This record gives sequence, C-alpha cells and structure tokens, in this order.
Amino acid sequence: MTTAAVAMAAATARLRAAGVPDPARDARLLLAHAASVDAARVTLIAPEEIAPEIAERYEHLIALRAVRVPVSHLVGERAFYGRGFKVSRDVLDPRPETESLIEAALAAPFERVLDLGTGSGCILVTLLAEREAATGVGVDLSEGACLQASANAVLHGVASRADICQSDWFASVEGRFDLIVSNPPYLAQVEMEDIAPELALHEPAMALTDGADGLSVYRLIAGTAQGYLSAQGRVLAEIGWQQGEDVAAIFRNAGWADVAILPDLDGRDRVLCAQNPA
Repeated sequence: MTTAAVAMAAATARLRAAGVPDPARDARLLLAHAASVDAARVTLIAPEEIAPEIAERYEHLIALRAVRVPVSHLVGERAFYGRGFKVSRDVLDPRPETESLIEAALAAPFERVLDLGTGSGCILVTLLAEREAATGVGVDLSEGACLQASANAVLHGVASRADICQSDWFASVEGRFDLIVSNPPYLAQVEMEDIAPELALHEPAMALTDGADGLSVYRLIAGTAQGYLSAQGRVLAEIGWQQGEDVAAIFRNAGWADVAILPDLDGRDRVLCAQNPA
C-alpha cells in the first residue's frame, strides 16, 4: 500500500506536468476530499497508508484535475467571505477579488438589495447573511444558476429573505432598491482566446463575456438602474482591472453625479461605485 505522502507527491508531479497552477495545493485539497478529512489535517495523515477505496477516489480526482476541471467542481464548493458556496458548471466560481465589492457594500447601510446576474448567489447571500434585517432579489438568465443560488440561500439560512428569479437583467425586476450589485460578464470576446482552461472549458461563457467589448452590461446598468434605485441608493459593480476609466466614463456620460472606482486588495481597479443618477 502507498502512504498519503507518496500519493500526494505523485499527484503533485502529475498536476505540474499537466500545467496546473499550484499543483501541490490542489493535490493536498483533493486528498483531503478523497479521505473526507479537513485540509488542515492532511499533514497528520501523510505518514499513514491510504485505504484502496480512498486511493481509487483520489486517482479519479487527480485525473480530472489534470484535464483542468476546477478543484471547486471536484469538491463541490468554493470559499467566499468566510463561507462555503456550492458551485457547478452553471455558475462562475466565487473569486477573492469579488470580496472587495462585499466590503464596499457593507460600508454603508442598506435594507433592500438587487443582485444582477446572481450566479452562485455568493454576493446576494453574503450581503443578506451579514445584514440580518436586509432583504433582496437575485436575477439570472440561467435557470441552472437560479437553482444554484437558491440552494446557497437555503444553505446559509437567508432563503426567507432572498427572492431568486430568472430574468434578462432588469426585465422581470420590480420595485426600488437601496443597493444594486453585479459581477457582470466583463471580458471582451477577444480576451476569451487567452483565458485558462478552467474557465474556458468548465465555466459558463455567458457569465464571462458579453460577446462584444466587455462593457455592454455597464452601459445597460448605467442607463437603466436609476429606475430601480431609491433616492440615496448605490450601484456597485465589479469590473476588469483595466476597465476603470471606461466604466467610470460610461456612468458619468449617463448622468450619474457621483462615480468612483475602488481598488481590490492588490491595489487594482475592481469595483465601480455610482450614486445620484440624472
């Protein structure tokens, strides 16, 4: 039989040869999943022999990761703002940079929130979990995404305050909101040629790109959100790190008086904040 340490070393080498970024981390996380132990405990079981059924399960997981299936899809969840969110091929993985939008949203009070293109629901669910008096609506064109967001709302105990529905952006939205948030598809179509296999093969293209210049949804929000925003309401949208000037100009040209671009933890442009529309 093989020890966990030997199996991890072999898996790491296999993933490295396949071009997987940070292969040692992924080998460790997948062994933890195969053995049903916390990732922090993997080093404790490293000297131990692994049972045949665990070794078989681990081999299957490593084979899938070697063809660039994301770790989150293999283990079924991804961490975001201190919570685990269930994910699938129907939604984008929650990403650390999106936590900058959460921080900006929580910097001011809100009671009613609209999440455009909710995907996994990680933004809406997190905001409702952090603000226990708030209610919200999450919309997505994808039925699969709506089901995933609904499941995450149940998982984190906010389902009674979250209305998830299928909608083409604002099409089925009614009422006004203190906060409108979105992580829209912001990659230009030409950028899709250079994205990692994990994104290109395993995440929904409609959540990555608008099929054009990557700015069309910002134009839609800038021209439409004023009809759904309360008097003191805010719009927060994630942007690509090179899009700050373009997105700010879109909102200013649409008549928004207060427009700011906020950085992420790496200091790169990441979040549009707009208030006081014309």
